[in-house]
Amino acid sequence: MPMRRTHYLAGGLAALVALAAAPPAHAATVHLVAPGGSIQAAVDAAAPGDTVQLMAGTYRESVLISRSDIRLRGVGPSTVLTPDPAQTGNACATAGHGICVHGTDTQPLTGVQVSSLNVTGFTKNGLDAANTDGLRITGVGAHRNGQQGISQEKSVRARLTGNSATDNVQAGIFLANSVANEGGAIDTQGTVIRANHLSGNRIGVIVRRARTLTVDANDITGNCGGVFVVGDEGVPKAGALTVSRNRVVENNKYCPPNPRLAFIQGTGILFTGAEDSLVTDNQVQDNKGASPMSGGIVLFSSVVGTPNNRITVTRNVLSSNGPADLADRDTGTGNTFTGNYCTVSEPAGHC
Repeated sequence: MPMRRTHYLAGGLAALVALAAAPPAHAATVHLVAPGGSIQAAVDAAAPGDTVQLMAGTYRESVLISRSDIRLRGVGPSTVLTPDPAQTGNACATAGHGICVHGTDTQPLTGVQVSSLNVTGFTKNGLDAANTDGLRITGVGAHRNGQQGISQEKSVRARLTGNSATDNVQAGIFLANSVANEGGAIDTQGTVIRANHLSGNRIGVIVRRARTLTVDANDITGNCGGVFVVGDEGVPKAGALTVSRNRVVENNKYCPPNPRLAFIQGTGILFTGAEDSLVTDNQVQDNKGASPMSGGIVLFSSVVGTPNNRITVTRNVLSSNGPADLADRDTGTGNTFTGNYCTVSEPAGHC
């Protein structure tokens, strides 16, 4: 496919460097941005299929992507987005997020990709996505943000892979039906959260009111809690998902209680108010605390009393979690514990 490049350098728009003479109107373009240039100007100029390529350096800017099939790409951790308190005229900056990928209820964004860059120090979310289809977030570092590292709502078929989210005030990765509204769980149609490193957050991964997804092969350590799957009385319930092959170790930070929830400390994998899900082949070790939710793998009734039903916990390796490796503190039916390697369970007999 013919390609052309546009450079967005300090001081504004620089000259085109054409890689093919007189490219057709549909030719993909690479928009190059160097520190001091405007990422937003490049994104606004990009057409579907284009790439906005950021060079190494620090960019004091929030960026809003509101068009499908745009690729925003850095060169790795040396490409850093941080807040500009003086930035105006940008809804993403006004909301306090770093990068926003926002479609609408009637017109979701399709095919957007964000990769190989860091977002750090924003008052709300490092990367905030809503109303997307097929979003790809890869190699993004989301660090020290005031709410979520990476947040996604009202979205389907996403792949969040190979990212690092550390020291965010809330979750490293947060996935929900809707951040602001109640309601039944969204069918994510196969969203994948895989091979991410999540450390120092309140919770490593939160899946809230969502269905049909996989949380797989993530490294989750040093948070207050590791993986939280959260549902309630909404219909359909959260669930129909798999939590597999994750390393969930020493999530023993202390997070104080809030009006809806007791303090959190030492929780590995927690299910609350969910159904029809599989928890398998995880390594869950040294998660210890005295919270009602503490333990290695824990089934717990939701804050409104909705039980878990038909959760299968099998072939997990658990050790030195406290007060128990496996804990069924729920009143639901059809929950099974088979083939796990562990020492202590509540009630006895699940190991």
